[in-house]
Amino acid sequence: MNHEFCNQLRSERRLFGTMLTLDSVAAMEVVAGCGLDWIFVESEHAPMTSQGLERVLVAAGNTPCLVRLPNHEPIWIKRALDLGAAGIIVPQVNTVDEARAIVQASRFTPLGERGVGVCRANNYGYAVGETIENSNAATAVLVQAEHIDCLDNVQAIAEIDGIDGIFVGPYDLSASMGRPGDLSHPDVAAAIEQIRNSCAAAGKPTGYFGVNIDDTRARIAQGFTLVACSVDVVMLRNSVSALAAALRES
Repeated sequence: MNHEFCNQLRSERRLFGTMLTLDSVAAMEVVAGCGLDWIFVESEHAPMTSQGLERVLVAAGNTPCLVRLPNHEPIWIKRALDLGAAGIIVPQVNTVDEARAIVQASRFTPLGERGVGVCRANNYGYAVGETIENSNAATAVLVQAEHIDCLDNVQAIAEIDGIDGIFVGPYDLSASMGRPGDLSHPDVAAAIEQIRNSCAAAGKPTGYFGVNIDDTRARIAQGFTLVACSVDVVMLRNSVSALAAALRES
């Protein structure tokens, strides 16, 4: 399943998902049953422990999950992949050296230096050889462009072998440019377009997180193919708020 997802990602097929922040088996099972192509599992800003990550990845079943890591540290890369994630999204990657180090930690030899241990991804030791043989092709490695400092390097980062795409973090990017949340500001819009163009020139997909359907549709029209729209807790709050308002009008 992960191999098919990675092939679709690399061929720039449109893949639609949403963000899961809740450490909840029920929440993941509900979201995974809604027909999405993938799920963005948040462990950078959400209080997702390793045990929680394991729970939600198991609950996702056959729906591919990309885990946004807390940081660049190899232990987090190894942990997410060993637990069976289809891939990773690494935040705040601003330099070529950072991106190359992420590839090294994500790929088994000869393409990298990912360690081998008994884990869920290799059926608890019963499929070690098969996992090592197939995992490089079946693991998606994406880095986030979400700071003004990355803009000078984004083309070179996109061209690195082993980087499968770049995911735009629009809100952190706009904040780093002194325009927090103002995605329509010409400078912010130009930076997002630069990232998209750099990926297109390198033949790599570009990902985007949209807070609502209108923003997301605009980015799809712009050429973004890996898209996540909205967040579990936001959708829950909006639905309950709408319900409460409707009941009061009865």
